[in-house]
Amino acid sequence: MSGSAGTKHAESSMFPSYEGRVMCGYQGWFRAEGDGSGEGWVHYGTNRKFGPANLHLDLWPDISEYTRTYPTAFTNADGATMRVFSSWDASTLDLHFQWLKEYGIDGVFMQRFFGVTRSENSRRKGRVILGHALEASKKHGRAIAVMYDLSGLRANGEDCSSIIQDWKELVDELKITSQGTNQTYLYHRGKPLVTIWGLGFPDRPYNIRNIGIEKVIDFLKNDPEYGGCSVMLGVPLHFRDLKVDTSSDAYLHQLMTSADVIMPWMVGRFTTLQHDEKLRYESQIKADLAWCIERKLDYAPCVYPGFSWYNLSKTEFGGRHPLNQIPRQKGKFYWNQISTAVASSAKMLYVAMFDEMDEGTAIFKCSNQPPPESQFIDYEGLPSDHYLWLTGKARQMLRREIPLTKEIPTRETAKPVTPTKS
Repeated sequence: MSGSAGTKHAESSMFPSYEGRVMCGYQGWFRAEGDGSGEGWVHYGTNRKFGPANLHLDLWPDISEYTRTYPTAFTNADGATMRVFSSWDASTLDLHFQWLKEYGIDGVFMQRFFGVTRSENSRRKGRVILGHALEASKKHGRAIAVMYDLSGLRANGEDCSSIIQDWKELVDELKITSQGTNQTYLYHRGKPLVTIWGLGFPDRPYNIRNIGIEKVIDFLKNDPEYGGCSVMLGVPLHFRDLKVDTSSDAYLHQLMTSADVIMPWMVGRFTTLQHDEKLRYESQIKADLAWCIERKLDYAPCVYPGFSWYNLSKTEFGGRHPLNQIPRQKGKFYWNQISTAVASSAKMLYVAMFDEMDEGTAIFKCSNQPPPESQFIDYEGLPSDHYLWLTGKARQMLRREIPLTKEIPTRETAKPVTPTKS
């Protein structure tokens, strides 16, 4: 009998554990003018506009397989109007989960930013895309889980307990954890896994001592109706030593002891993974694992394909940053992290991110022919599914279905990824 027995959650799932799985972060935050959301252009551009003067992206999506797309102010080299997708459309989520299945990737953590939880209206609107994702996950047999991101929590001591009401509504309205024995919500240690991301970062405006986070964690773990959950915490890279990118307040460690899984944020913390960087990354993973094992915590290292927020940083994050700040090296940077984590005995992986075009960390299909009138990165002439394919190979290697290799696989030397149901 699971730890969720007696709650509103089903006692089992198609995905009973995070162990042996590769899960991706999923933003789902792109909106287009005319998509029915009434929000205009969101995350494509600034101030609900989308053009060369207010560009938000460093990657451009490959839209060749989408059933619904939207015209933009950009043109291609031949002068034709370029189009993009909207995350608001159910067909978009269906296609993305189809890709997860096709390339053998386990599933996604759906990002749920704190602002969504604040009001009844925002929570209801926030269930639209999550609802589409839940349906797509069932159709394609992929795992889904909720990740609450505390970004947006205000500096004036705002309490984060609206997460409690939001989780109740997801359980009651979407039935997100009660889809029956074949449900696709990701469980861990026999219980639904819920993530809270954004604890211990010193650049955040909130103090984790006065946001009510202990109450939220206790609710998720112990509430007789909605609790019985496992909890993953997203923390900074240097969480063990409480230094560098981590607040020095040891209260973070107190919170972590009440969790089940720890996921340190590694995006931007490692660069090209040349020899010294690879050794530092390996040392980090091994020391983190030992620290977590000693405290009976599971550990999900974060891997990412590269990083670039040149266009986004024109208006945010302290001014303009260089284009292609952390190069992908045709997948070598990504594979170095994956193979090092697996060789270091990691049992699960968190991929940042599935659809993050703003910061150039997306693994889904992006174009090698972005609009010529602005500056973008691309996939260096590789097929648009290159990173989906590599992520599928990562899962196979994590599960020992293929040998561990530090050499990046190629399609000429590797067997095709076979879609699986689990």
